Formats: sequence, C-alpha cells, structure tokens
Amino acid sequence: MLSRILSGAVFGLEAYPVEVEVDLAMGLPAFSIVGLPDAAVKESKERVQAALKNSGLRLPVKRITVNLAPADIRKEGSAFDLPCAVGILAADGVVPEGAADGYMIVGELALDGRVKPVRGALSLAITAGRDGLKGLIVPAENAREAAVPRAAPVIPVSTLPELVAFLRGEADLKPVDTEAIAFAPGAIATDGDFADVAGQAVAKRALEVAAAGGHNLLMNGPPGAGKSMLAKRLAGILPPPSLEEAVATTRIHSVAGTLPEGGGLMATRPYRAPHHTISDVGLVGGGTIPRPGEVSLAHNGVLFLDELPEFRRGALESLRQPLEDGTVTISRAAASVSYPARFLLVAAMNPCPCGYLGDPGHACRCSPREVARYRARISGPLLDRIDLHVEVPAVPADELMGRAPSGSSKELAEGVAKARARQAERLGPGRCNAHMAGDEITQSCAVGREGETLLARAVSNLGLSARAYHRTLKVARTIADLAGSDAITPGHLAEAIQYRQVRVEI
Repeated sequence: MLSRILSGAVFGLEAYPVEVEVDLAMGLPAFSIVGLPDAAVKESKERVQAALKNSGLRLPVKRITVNLAPADIRKEGSAFDLPCAVGILAADGVVPEGAADGYMIVGELALDGRVKPVRGALSLAITAGRDGLKGLIVPAENAREAAVPRAAPVIPVSTLPELVAFLRGEADLKPVDTEAIAFAPGAIATDGDFADVAGQAVAKRALEVAAAGGHNLLMNGPPGAGKSMLAKRLAGILPPPSLEEAVATTRIHSVAGTLPEGGGLMATRPYRAPHHTISDVGLVGGGTIPRPGEVSLAHNGVLFLDELPEFRRGALESLRQPLEDGTVTISRAAASVSYPARFLLVAAMNPCPCGYLGDPGHACRCSPREVARYRARISGPLLDRIDLHVEVPAVPADELMGRAPSGSSKELAEGVAKARARQAERLGPGRCNAHMAGDEITQSCAVGREGETLLARAVSNLGLSARAYHRTLKVARTIADLAGSDAITPGHLAEAIQYRQVRVEI
C-alpha cells in the first residue's frame, strides 16, 4: 500500500512543499526514512511508533519506507512527525484514501500522541496560500502565528487521535477565526522613562535624533555613566511598527523559534542585547542549515551591543553588510540565503580598558599603547557606518541630587513620531532618513552655500570619508525634521557635524 501526504519545510525565510510518501511492504518489520533526513528527522520513527501505540492506534507489522521528496534537499527538524504518522495510517487503511488531499500537515509528536509546535509556521502558511491548498493543519500552539498572513485556512490540532478523527469524518475541526486576530501595535517594554535619567542632556538629544531618523549610535563613556540605562530607554520612544513591519518581524522569529508563548503577530519592535561573548554565527546567522542571527532577530527594532570592543573582531566586521544594505547573506556550497536585518544599532564602549580615561573623578591606569590597542578592536570602516558618536561622561553629584526636570519618554516619542511622519511623506511608508540613498540625498538634503562651506571645513578638519559625509547630511535632515523645518540650516548641520567628533584624547 502507498500513500502520499503533503507537508512542508523551511529554508531561510521561504517554505517549500515536501511530499511524504509512505510504502507498506511485506517482509521483516522495519521502519526507514529516506530523502536526505537529518538526525532529528531520522529520530522521527521512534516518536511516531510511540505516539501511535500510546494513542491506541496500531503500527503496521510490515516493512515501512518513508520518502521525503524532493529527495535532493536536506530535511531538518521535527515537523515531519505528524505527516509521517498520518501517511502510515493512510497506507494501512485507517485513514480513508484521499482524506488528506489538499492539506499541508506539519507537527512534532510527543510520545503520548500530543502535537507539539514547530518553527516556521507563518512561512508555511504563506506557501499553502500561494499553492491554493484547502488548508494548513498545524499544532494548536502555532495556530495564531500561521493565521497572521490570512493566506489559507488554518486548522489547529492538539493530538494525533484528534486529527485522525477529523480525517475520518468523525470530528469537526474549525479553522482559526482570522478576524479575531486583530493587530494592535504597542511600544517596546522598557525599564524606565527618560525623565528618570539625571543629566546627560547631550546623550538624550543624540538618542532622540537616532530614534527619529533610524540612525546608528555609539556612546562612549566611563562605567556607571548611564550608557546601558539610556539604551534601554531608547526603545520607548520609537514609533509602533506598521502591520507590514510586524509581519516581517514575526516571520523571522517564527523561523528562529523565538516567538513569545502563544504566538500571533509581534506587535512591538524587537529589542536584542546579545552578550559580547556571542559567536559570529550567533550575531549574523549561519550554521550548516542557515539560521537567522541577532541582527535579523532585531529587524525593525533595536540591537544593543554593550562593551563593543569586547566583541570578537570577526563578529563586528560581519556587521558591515547589514549596516549598509539592511540584509545579511549567508552563502553555503549548496545554496545561499538572505535574511532582512534593518535595525537601529546602539553600541556602548569605555574610552579605555580601565574605563576612566578623561574622567576627572578617577585616574586612568592605562598606557597610551593599551588605549590605542583597545580602540583598534573597532575598525575604521565599522565606525564610519555609525552615524552618531556621543560622549556620555560621569554625572556630577550636584546633578544626581538636584535632578533638574528633563524631557520624558512620552514627550520625546511625540517629537520622534512627528519627524517620522515627515519622512514617510517624503520617502514613503516605513522609510526614514537613514535609509536614503543617491538621488534622495541630493533632493532632500540641500544645505545652501553657507552649509556647503561648513561641510567642506568639516571634511577637511575631521577627515570625513564620502560615507561619513553623506551620513552627516542624513543626520542634519533628521535634526531639521525634528525642528519641523523644510530646509537644513547651518545650525542643523553644525549639530550633525558635532556627532562625528571624538573629543577624548589618548
């Protein structure tokens, strides 16, 4: 007896159909899986046998061969457990012939027959809708996630017997009500308000500019000055994501298996803060079967790298492509895959190994050679891709105790939202000044004769590269947007130029 069940697999962000063929033949009892399965797929036979037995269903005492087609693409993960079990039952006559036709089935089986969640349900739903299938049968915990694109009917199942009863016409499983899954964008949960931060007026202003224009930011200051605290509060002034941004972000986290419990649409911008011991693959993605890294998990959100010089040199250099192009490409012998990685980078570092160079309250113990070696861990090309460089000095005691009123996160968020609205009107929905290129910079960043003179002096005195020159123009455009100005004035330009200066000497 032979049966065919349609399933699916994910490579990169894209899903493709996989046909699970099951053949029952006479001979000594055996169970083999072919079609380039990885270790997790090979172990599927043990889970399927136990799940069938513990669900009160019989495993045929025959030679069972399962083929995963196309056979020239490597299959990985546990999503083939459920279609394998259904295919065996269909080949044995327990499930009527043709009952599963038109459905894509995915799911991992527990030993007691429960259906457990899998990665990539959203991408699988998009493929099921594109191919015009009757529906996608997924684990109940993946149902809200798979229903996000509203591409095909999504039928949730909790146990193997429940699915068998549905295919035999003995139970009625209702598709997920997509209308009940409403999109309500929210802000990123933060640890506090900007109003709680004493002093640091320059750093707060730089963070406001970064949020308004989507500009990358580097904070340099001694330990305890508040760099991490400021970075965490930045998330609270970013505008909520659009529906398109939320779907794109959810898709990446679905493939990576990092969606919050309960699934559904990610209505907040992601905030990722990996430790400096992270590997190159962990940061930008990769592996034998490519997976998204932290830069992709931060897509449409914030990536915070604390203690920037402590990260591996290779990991930092691999940030160049995503910072420039908004994508990261992982190439392997068999194929290459690209993940979106359009994030706002916020980095923090100390001015020297001990952290107290230039701090009037502490003596620096580092030699000039140690300081130079420490700073050399961050290459010039990487620094050139960071738009805003700001010092975060230690806060004096009188400012800590005096606590003069400062702008709250709510006030800053309102200004950021207005600036982003101006940019969306000028550049299109979802785009901000940091994304401008070529003609857009020429059209939107005219500075006049006085501004050109100021820029020429900055290029000469600060040694700005062509990339830094254009990034300075983008920052000036953002500062003008925050001021509600159509024109970039010399004042706006001067503020943008100061964010390219390094004032702590070795």
